[in-house]
Amino acid sequence: MPLHSVIGHRSILKLIARAIGRDTLPPSLLFAGPDGVGKRLSATAVTQALNCRESIRSDDFDVDACGSCASCLRIARYVHSDVIAIEPGETGSIKVEQVRDAIGHTAFRPFEGRRRAVIIDHADAMVAAAQSALLKTLEEPPPGSVFILTSAVPDALLPTVRSRCSIFRFPPLTVAEVARVLMRDHEYSAADAQSAAVDAGGSPARALERSLGDLVEARATARRLLERAAHTMDPVRRIEIADMIKVKGANPADERNRLAVCLRTLLSLLRDVGVIASGADARLVANVDLRTELGQLAGAFDVGRGRRAFEAVANALVALERNASPKLVADWLVLQL
Repeated sequence: MPLHSVIGHRSILKLIARAIGRDTLPPSLLFAGPDGVGKRLSATAVTQALNCRESIRSDDFDVDACGSCASCLRIARYVHSDVIAIEPGETGSIKVEQVRDAIGHTAFRPFEGRRRAVIIDHADAMVAAAQSALLKTLEEPPPGSVFILTSAVPDALLPTVRSRCSIFRFPPLTVAEVARVLMRDHEYSAADAQSAAVDAGGSPARALERSLGDLVEARATARRLLERAAHTMDPVRRIEIADMIKVKGANPADERNRLAVCLRTLLSLLRDVGVIASGADARLVANVDLRTELGQLAGAFDVGRGRRAFEAVANALVALERNASPKLVADWLVLQL
């Protein structure tokens, strides 16, 4: 996938493309950031930009890959002779032999591309001996070679490894960006993608791990809860409303987890209501497909009430994390909205 096709991380990728165009790209890079936000995808796109036979230029990128030439297609499948990808094996670690083989591979001139590249995914999984074996190469990489390490926990790497790399920090994607990934790459409908993205924590991979049906239901429930709470202050009716989010689970822990998903979705909806109520930039709304419905709630949840409701939901989530009863949390919460 070319750089221009990667969703998110635009400023980082533009900086790297500029360095490639000026032939000033550091030979040892560390892409640090949460799991599932596109670090390996970006690393692969960088190796394509380095070796594409039909390089292109756009307004966003000084240099980019075409994505369709033989070199780009082979790199995308990790069968390019000059691009090696290392990842943890069955034991969950990266062995010293894997690293030494890759280092040995870079000792030769590129065979079919312009640069040899080694991608070490989940680099923090390297055993200590593997990290030590890599040190000299990171400090003085062979000419024409680039090493790209990715890690969600860069502090687990040896300080000497980190110090030899130029570090690029990949933040979580926005809700809109996660939704775009799900729609483009995984054929989610717009509504389903939005439901899954809200509770993904900025990671498309995390969204794909969760039950879509549960996420869609959680967002629909959270929306109905807000709509009903907006129009009644009667404590008795409020307690009745709480039944909407008292989801039966296999055990108390499962019930807490299900309620937590609903509450995190509720936080997202309240945030959007606050954006609308305050007159802020409409592009900040995460649940774009519900913008009209949420706008109708902005009158009931003005800035002050919306802030108090948001804080109450955040406190409810903390209580769940401390093993509070889901039933008690739900009853308490609806009285605060």
